[in-house]
Parts: sequence; structure tokens; C-alpha cells
Amino acid sequence: MPSRISPLAVTAFTATCAAGRGVDAFAHALLTRKSGLVENDFGATPLPCWIGRVAGIEEPEALVQLGHWDSRNNRLAWLGLNQDGFRERSRVAIERYGATRVALVLGTSTSSIGETESAYCELDATGHMSAAQRQRKVHQTHSLGAFVQTVLGVDGPCLTIATACSSSAKVFASAERLLRAGLADAAIVGGVDSLCGSVIYGFNSLELVSPQPCRPFDVERRGLSLGEAAGFALLEHITVDKSAARLIGYGESSDAHHMSAPHPQGLGAQLALADALARAGLAPNDVDYINLHGTASRQNDEIEATLIARTFPARTLASSTKGWSGHTLGAAGIVEAVVALLAIERGLVPGTLNAQTLDPACGPQIVVDNHERSVRVALSNSFGFGGNNCCLAFAAGRA
Repeated sequence: MPSRISPLAVTAFTATCAAGRGVDAFAHALLTRKSGLVENDFGATPLPCWIGRVAGIEEPEALVQLGHWDSRNNRLAWLGLNQDGFRERSRVAIERYGATRVALVLGTSTSSIGETESAYCELDATGHMSAAQRQRKVHQTHSLGAFVQTVLGVDGPCLTIATACSSSAKVFASAERLLRAGLADAAIVGGVDSLCGSVIYGFNSLELVSPQPCRPFDVERRGLSLGEAAGFALLEHITVDKSAARLIGYGESSDAHHMSAPHPQGLGAQLALADALARAGLAPNDVDYINLHGTASRQNDEIEATLIARTFPARTLASSTKGWSGHTLGAAGIVEAVVALLAIERGLVPGTLNAQTLDPACGPQIVVDNHERSVRVALSNSFGFGGNNCCLAFAAGRA
């Protein structure tokens, strides 16, 4: 088992998704159980399903600073960076440590592929992209990281993590290693993924998209609702702010069982969970809340529910929040980490929106209704295609 790590302070965090732009709006949606899912209107011939679409991406102010970086994904990143004073908090950190000592680690599974789709739809008579689309900085997998690096002015290690739906959970693990190795003094982590044709039609081809709003862990669940989101967090050594919530552990695994299906016994997920607890120095009974991956797909929910039921006591509450945001793919990890941090900060444990009758595989841990309770320790699960699994452990700070 891995050794315990030194906690890192999460001195700032933000999330923008269909349920709200910024943590206050998102928390209000969770509290009032108002979903951000809407009937799909994306694309020229929308599929009959529901999506979590972020309002404001097409608004003119979203384009002001982008220039040759323009793409839906970078617009969404720009919206996300401008919530909750996150750009200012980043500026303060850069001034404190120096631009070369602040790392940037971002997760995405699509980057700017939506813009590349558009470019191929606009080829000229000779088969070349239009002049407006000849933007090499946009049509690449590192577009998000390079764009955010430019916007924030950071010049330390800059990494793009692309491990499907665990991408922006694994950024926390990579950042912790960078700080522990002395390669950086602080890290800005996060993830951004936007809706595009490849995502919607790709998941539909796998028969994973529900024609109704997703119903995680419900016995009648019919698949996921896709969404888009942007989220960021600032990690610093605990001495900077002992009262801030903390990253206390993480676990990663890659079981490579199948391209899209989870391991039937959930062994990869179990290993990630066990490693997160070990690095945090926790026993299952210490955990107050778990934000589950809970995509509302048949296999994922059953296997994750079984894992939670056999590992944790009844006092530990668990839920999926994808009924609010949709499954935001490479941004799911950061969005759900923010939910875990909000649970610690505000004492709100969200339920499982849209679920009515829980699958028999669910234990007493998985709740449908919201709960108000003190949360000292919260976990966040992210399980991606190809068996890429990550579990994060957060804890309240000390006064």
C-alpha cells in the first residue's frame, strides 16, 4: 500500500456547469434540486436526448480575449476562469512564488475537437481549411493547457491529462507529485470539456445515451446525459492556509479490462479507492460523504454500488450529482471534486437527482434526498474508459 502524503491546501476552487456558473450558483442548484439538464438542441440534427449545456458560451463577451484561441472548449475555459475570483487568486499565487514555480495541470478528453469538426465541414474546393480555421494552436490536444497558460501567465510545468472521464481527477495526483518533488511550489489544476458531435454521436453509438434525463442508480436507468463543464482549483502547501480544505489522498489504477466497460468485479476501482484511503491514513468509517462516478449506465452503477456497499458503513453517505450537470467527461473529476469540497465547506450532502427506486445493488450509503450534516472527510470517484480510475480524498481544514 502507498505511504501517507502530506496534505495540500485547496486555497481556491470554482466550477461552471449546466447547473450554474460559479460555486454559489452551483450550490444553490444542488440545494434546491434544480437540474441543469435540457432537451438536446446541439447540432444541426439533434439526437433525442437530454444534455447539460452551459449558458453563455456563445455570448459575445466570451470571445473578447480569445482571438486565435477561439473554440468552444476555450470559451468554456474562459467562462470558468472568470468565476469566483479565480483569476485573481491565481495572480496572487504567481506573485507569491514566481511564474516558473506554479504548475498547471489540466484534464480534458476532447480539447478543441469540436472546432476541428467545424473546420472539416468548411473545407474549400481544394480540400484545405478556411483561412479562419488555420489555427494550429487550436487544433491540437494541448490547446486547453496552452490557452490557460497564456491567460494566467504561468510558466512552470504545464501538463495535459487525457484519461477519459478520470482526466480532471488525476490532475490532483499529478500536481501533488510535482509539489512533493520540488518542481513547483503551487499548482493550478482543473479540467474543461465541451459538447461536440464526436462526443454525442460517439456515446450514442455505444448505446449509452438515455432518451430521458439520466437517473443514476435507479433500477430503471437507461444511460447517461452528456454535459460540459469547466472547473479549477489552486493547490498550495498547507502552511499557506491551515484553515483551507485539504487534498489528503488520491488513488489511481488502470485495469485495462475493456475499452468502455468497467471490470466486472470493480477491481480497478477498488484499488484506486484503497490507495486513496491509504495515502490519506483513513479507514472507511472515517469517510462522511462520497461523490460517486454514477453515470446512470447499467454496468457502471451496479459495480460502483456494490463496491460502496461492501466497503463502507451505513453512516457514510454517497450520491451521484450527474442529474444536475450531466456527465461532463474530462471535466467530471474537477466538477465532482468541487461538490465534495462544497459538502465540507457548507455541510450539504446532495442526493441523487432523478433517482426514484434505487437498484437492489445499492446499499444504505446511497441516498436520493439531500442531507444536511457536518462533513469532515469526503471522497470523489472518477472512473473512465479503458479502466482509468481515480479516487480523491479531501478533508476540512483546521481553525
